[in-house]
Amino acid sequence: MVGDLLTVKNLKVVFHTYRGIIKALNGVYLWVDKGKRLGVVGETGCGKSVTSLSIMRLIEEPGEVMEGEIIFDGKNLLELSEEEMMKIRGKEMSMIFQEPVSALNPVFKVGYQIAESISHAEGISIKEAYSKVKDALEMVGLDWKRVINLYPHELSGGMAQRVMIAMALVTRPKLLIADEPTSALDVTIQAQILDLLDELITKLGSSVILITHNLGVAAQFCDNIAVMYAGNVVEYASTEKIFSNPLHPYTKGLIKAVPRVSRKGEIEGIPGSVPDLVHPPSGCRFHPRCPAFIKGKCEKEKPELIEVEKNHYVACHLYKG
Repeated sequence: MVGDLLTVKNLKVVFHTYRGIIKALNGVYLWVDKGKRLGVVGETGCGKSVTSLSIMRLIEEPGEVMEGEIIFDGKNLLELSEEEMMKIRGKEMSMIFQEPVSALNPVFKVGYQIAESISHAEGISIKEAYSKVKDALEMVGLDWKRVINLYPHELSGGMAQRVMIAMALVTRPKLLIADEPTSALDVTIQAQILDLLDELITKLGSSVILITHNLGVAAQFCDNIAVMYAGNVVEYASTEKIFSNPLHPYTKGLIKAVPRVSRKGEIEGIPGSVPDLVHPPSGCRFHPRCPAFIKGKCEKEKPELIEVEKNHYVACHLYKG
């Protein structure tokens, strides 16, 4: 369970709210190798975005990282000062957010914002950085002469996402985190953005963590998939193994719920709903919804993520030992 670029070990994150303490991440394990693409999938509220923000060290109050390690390129990010982290963030590690127009500053033109990101990452002046803005915009297929002087509100959703991709990749980062990069776009534009990302990532050789709730997108884009449920990674394997031989009952349920043209009758959903993480279920957090629930075991003990077969990990009492 170690990646040669990124390894996340036993990551626990909470949020202090008026309702109580939200136990958002309950000991997450993730790893990414150089040049590989990891898809993190699961229902809304399972902790996908919190995991990505934790890796970027962007968790702010009322959130708090309680425990764990985030080893990136040999350094534990949780032990670095904010000044040290700023040298990594944007240069060695970049992020694309799911709401591109909201992620851009509304009061500055696109050209300035891209130049600012280049200036920060490369330690050069804004004036020097402007010379690289043209290449950044052309890289993502935009007319730089027009777009460089536009404000974010003048961009379509697809154009805004292309600008975000340009800002994230112009510094050639070792790791790109894409948090649902197509969720705010219509289906046609989604396909264009994914194709663009695929082309650029292949050219740059960066590693990718793709956060998505869309199994089809993960299947198309990723080498490996981590399935998350209620703050835990419950299964981790190659994309091929996840779809050909899913082991965790939750993974099986997710795959059965995917609409298919060939399927007759109603879609088979997972009964119940995502638990309240202020008062999460004891033991395995999936046990109240699990069709393979083992009484006396699942509600008492949290299953560990173990290797069941080569490079196929699962956290379920059905496979323990």
